[in-house]
Amino acid sequence: MQAEVIVVTSAYGYDTVRAMGGQAALLPIIAASGADGVEIRRELLNRDESLPGLAEQIRACHLSCVYSSPTPLFDPTGTPDLHGLTERLDEAAQLGARLLKLPLGHAPDNPGLAGLEGLLRAGDIRLLIENDQTSEGGTPAPLLRFFQAVQQQGAPIGMTFDMANWHWLGEDKAQAAAQLASFVEYIHVKASRERDGKVHAVALDEAPDTWAPLLPLLPTTVPRGIESPLLGDDLAAVTRGYVNRLRIPTA
Repeated sequence: MQAEVIVVTSAYGYDTVRAMGGQAALLPIIAASGADGVEIRRELLNRDESLPGLAEQIRACHLSCVYSSPTPLFDPTGTPDLHGLTERLDEAAQLGARLLKLPLGHAPDNPGLAGLEGLLRAGDIRLLIENDQTSEGGTPAPLLRFFQAVQQQGAPIGMTFDMANWHWLGEDKAQAAAQLASFVEYIHVKASRERDGKVHAVALDEAPDTWAPLLPLLPTTVPRGIESPLLGDDLAAVTRGYVNRLRIPTA
């Protein structure tokens, strides 16, 4: 069985997205690449952009939709941001997204998730929590505690596993995959490399050793999102090359 391949709009670069007038301009490129879906980024939305209008264009391109927001699930006091979650779920519904991706934030060690469940079970949108580049939401320990609580309480929440974000925090990617693979429902395929003492996201071909060995350690049938930089004169062709590579079953 082949995995669904999603293209993350931020892979084309914030400057490119803005120069093209917004994420809608990328949809024909992503469709021409043969990808199955698009990940829309809240931080890249234009202020005057209509979410229902963008949803119509996504449907016209025959793409599925993932919606991503940088707003954490838990605020700095360890309280679930139910107001923010309600707003993000509404935005995701307007986009026709089936997945909503958020960072964890400051989750308490033993989070009570009953308040979240009511919101999440009221619709058809699945909430996914991604490991980000913060110590509170990007290291294995708090994520493992959170997902164990999710499992114990039967909350409808899964994980987005970002392959490269561990690198920014000096974490062992393979170890993180071993600990968290059972919770993973979406993979951000992203390569990284250190340059001038800093970690940078790079094209997948530039650092295959930072992502390819992880694929067999993670669920092989969940969607794979391309988040590494997509650059070139023919963006559809560049994207198509990676889409085809990520479709190849690994098991």
